[in-house]
Amino acid sequence: MSHEKNQELIKKLHECAAACNHCFDACLKEEDVKMMAECIRLDRECADICSYLEHALARNTPFASELASVCAKICEACGNECKKHDHEHCQKCADACFKCAEACKSVA
Repeated sequence: MSHEKNQELIKKLHECAAACNHCFDACLKEEDVKMMAECIRLDRECADICSYLEHALARNTPFASELASVCAKICEACGNECKKHDHEHCQKCADACFKCAEACKSVA
């Protein structure tokens, strides 16, 4: 599987990681940070796996399907958590996570 075939997924992974990193940072600045703890944790998990998979696809990993399956699960978990919060950064992150999860499923 060459990385050229995965350009759309690579783009979604990059966008998702960026949205999660932004959400992570913005959540830390919210008044009730304790309430945002799970969102913050999942933002980190999601940004990390998306960044890893983006790089792995670029180097033609033989584990694309397996990694994409795990990434889709983490993206969905992060999206579901972010969706619970009314903050704009959480809603944008949820949207990016769900789009990325769908793109990952197409490879998984």
